[in-house]
Amino acid sequence: MCVLQTLCPQSFKGQANLHVFEDWCGSSVAQLRKNLHFPLYPHTRTTVKKLAVAPKWKNYGLRIFGFIHPYRDGDFQFSVSSDDNSEFWVSPDESPLNARLLVYVGQLGTEWTAPGEFSKFRSQSSKSVHLISSRRYYFEILHKQDDKGSDHVEVGWRPFLPGLKYEVIDSAYISLYTDESSLKMNSVEHIPQTLASHSRPSSVEEQSQEHSHFSSQHGADMLKPDPRDTFYSTPMIQASRLENVLPACLYSPTYVVKDFPIARYQGLQFVYLSFIYPNDFTRLTHMERENKCFYRESPIYLEKFGFYKYMKIDEEDDDRPFFFPNPDGNINWQRTFSVNPMDFELLRSDWNDLRCNVSGNLQLAESEVVDVLAQYMEKLNERNGGIYTLLRIINVEKRRDSARGNRYLVELELMERGRNVVRLSEYIYLLLHRGRTPAPPTSTHPPAQPGPVMLQWRKDVMVHFVVPVKNQARWVQQFITDMEELHRQTKDDNFSIIIVDFESTDMDVEQALRESTVPRCVFLITPYLCMCVLQDNHSIAFLCDLHIHFPHNILESIRKHCVEGRLAFAPIVMRLGCGSSPLEPDGYWEVNGFGLFGIYKSDFDKIGGMNTEEFKDRWGGEDWELLDRVLQNGLEVERLRLRNFFHYYHSKRGMWNAQNKKTPKG
Repeated sequence: MCVLQTLCPQSFKGQANLHVFEDWCGSSVAQLRKNLHFPLYPHTRTTVKKLAVAPKWKNYGLRIFGFIHPYRDGDFQFSVSSDDNSEFWVSPDESPLNARLLVYVGQLGTEWTAPGEFSKFRSQSSKSVHLISSRRYYFEILHKQDDKGSDHVEVGWRPFLPGLKYEVIDSAYISLYTDESSLKMNSVEHIPQTLASHSRPSSVEEQSQEHSHFSSQHGADMLKPDPRDTFYSTPMIQASRLENVLPACLYSPTYVVKDFPIARYQGLQFVYLSFIYPNDFTRLTHMERENKCFYRESPIYLEKFGFYKYMKIDEEDDDRPFFFPNPDGNINWQRTFSVNPMDFELLRSDWNDLRCNVSGNLQLAESEVVDVLAQYMEKLNERNGGIYTLLRIINVEKRRDSARGNRYLVELELMERGRNVVRLSEYIYLLLHRGRTPAPPTSTHPPAQPGPVMLQWRKDVMVHFVVPVKNQARWVQQFITDMEELHRQTKDDNFSIIIVDFESTDMDVEQALRESTVPRCVFLITPYLCMCVLQDNHSIAFLCDLHIHFPHNILESIRKHCVEGRLAFAPIVMRLGCGSSPLEPDGYWEVNGFGLFGIYKSDFDKIGGMNTEEFKDRWGGEDWELLDRVLQNGLEVERLRLRNFFHYYHSKRGMWNAQNKKTPKG
């Protein structure tokens, strides 16, 4: 590589490396650093012949790097000009590791300059920098542009003498850091990683401290720790301890629509939501400034009157409505009011509300949970000689069936014999005609042995993540890295990734899988998505998107909500907005989409698999069509919002051929 040589090859002269990070909102360099793929996986790698770029584009970030070759010995002064923010880093030698921030335009995203305006801010111009013409010096430019105004970034220099003008550094005095023209997009070993690319410089941090003091913590409640997040790491209770704790009963919910004729895309009407306890804070309270649909008031009413209808003014002599201002303008600061406690959660139903994408999971009343668990703990200790003490209620999920009885997933942290902490995670059924005695649900028609009889989830079942890809090198590499991290955190060997490649040309996907540390990987080249590589019919296929951030408990979440012959799982993902990240999750719940789907291989085959005839080379509606067939075959579809389960914002350019796109669903 160029950096290892004393002199650059002649072909490297007259250019600098340019990396482009597309479709990323914000106007500060700090926002660029938050991009998931920065600095290793840009959308575009190219070169530039001059340190002055103005693409006339929006919502992008640039990283320009290479070497400066001084035309004389002496002291120089540098300056940067840009719209929006930018930084210019220089090393005292050719090593990227020694690069230090020299000049910059802004740090908050609100600062900008006109083209060639090198003296607007004090931070733009450097002190004296001594350079030697026989040497080369590593440099790096970072630039961020939002979706407003003009865009440009340029770096000028001049001898450190009064009265001289800045000249833009052109091709005569720059060279490439390395030649990337023949490299695949997932080849990243050559890309320099510096202080510029990985951290905010201390000088900028110190100057922005007063601005960031109150904004360092994001307002999303979901970011706060929850015992559900790590419950998978607690040892499981012995299965023998749960045998015959409750009497067996038939599990036949009345909302199952087996053999019921469903019109195209109407299965969505037969999907119901579960109630949970305790609160998992999946309600996006920090996004309700834009969407107050949770309160069931019309936006026009809220805009005009707010929530005044829930308030009763204490002053009896003032009969004027509270929401109308006093015509003469004197304000009554002593006005008080009365209010009745209002739980808006109780107004929600378990139908799949497609209009409200900020509301969280339905909340289950604490009194109901206490009643059910008191009975269950009594039966558990009666069967096991009183050796268990309830430490914490981790999670309870209820699927309501008002005609026959409610199904509960009960997850408890227990103390066993006063020594060992164990976890219990089981389905129980509370039949209405038996009063209020819970029981473990069995299937209506038990299959021939061997096979599952109880409605129980398998703790060690293999989960296959099935992902279709095409020319998404940076996302494929990120997905593989995330799966490696999932394995490292959970130590769970019972999962695999199956990448279905639609003739990608930007990376060698098979080689990347071969080099990964994921327990099992399958590379499949096929003109359509299929499950032909899954030999075990009693394993789970999770149809997955490439641009997903997974919580560490994702494997157990999939297993708990998939039961062979009974349950499939369609978790609701939070779709992040432009410029948002898992640590700053602004966005909304994808309540319409069913593309993320877990189902047993045997059930998948039973419903006929993917509709490859109709959706062979296009998308749009295939998830709803699959849902129709799943429901018609008598399966329930569990639908829950998962904490810290995100869909990254991403560019759609280059993903698939635009001519294959289908019109919107319906």
